Amino acid sequence: MRELERDPSADPPCCKHAAIVGRGRLGTALAAALRDAGYDVTGPLGRGTDAVACAPGVVLLCVPDAEIASAAALITPGPLIGHCSGATGLDALGSREAFSLHPLMTVTVAGAVFAGAGAAVAGTTDRALATARQLVTDLGMSPVEIAEDDRAAYHAAASMASNFLVTLQAAAERLALTTGTERELLVPLVRATVENWARIGPERALTGPVARGDETTIARQRAAVAERTPELLELFDAMVKATRSLAQEPIPA
Repeated sequence: MRELERDPSADPPCCKHAAIVGRGRLGTALAAALRDAGYDVTGPLGRGTDAVACAPGVVLLCVPDAEIASAAALITPGPLIGHCSGATGLDALGSREAFSLHPLMTVTVAGAVFAGAGAAVAGTTDRALATARQLVTDLGMSPVEIAEDDRAAYHAAASMASNFLVTLQAAAERLALTTGTERELLVPLVRATVENWARIGPERALTGPVARGDETTIARQRAAVAERTPELLELFDAMVKATRSLAQEPIPA
């Protein structure tokens, strides 16, 4: 195989050193995961530290979206720089050679398991993109390129799938507690529902009174919500409306 036209500048950094800036949940979890993957990791560090000035390899910013630009401005030019935001474009990193990687995984105070998850990647150059892909792959994730114009929609979908799901389960738990039903009894139901959605899709996974057109039961449920948790009535009505629309969708062949 000829490699005469191969551009070495497109190669990712050969050394496995990464400096993590940001001591929050994501920075802490990524630092631990990269160490487990064989990287020499500096950090997680606080913003503005001089420790990343001479760091080879890459500097990964795990900071709030609104602080990416200011954190990047404090990094001495030299290493490749990246951020971990799902919704923010690469323009936040200025004119530098840069990349982004966003693990499609929830990270709590207990940490996270990144292996098996997807990750959105982008880069201002072929080398930067290759670096993002290599980091993601080394962490056991599957990289997917998300266009700049699609980032907000991609991140909104992620929020709906994860954050909004937690909000919905919190509402269900609140109503259930008025009957003496604890969260633990709802957990198998939620897990089975998510597994069904993943395996057979939303149209086939949908069950319950809305799916079968049982308006009498829906009315009784609504009255119970209005009586016991009136603050959840607007959410209940919105979910019934959205579920009716889903129930009317044709089932894919």
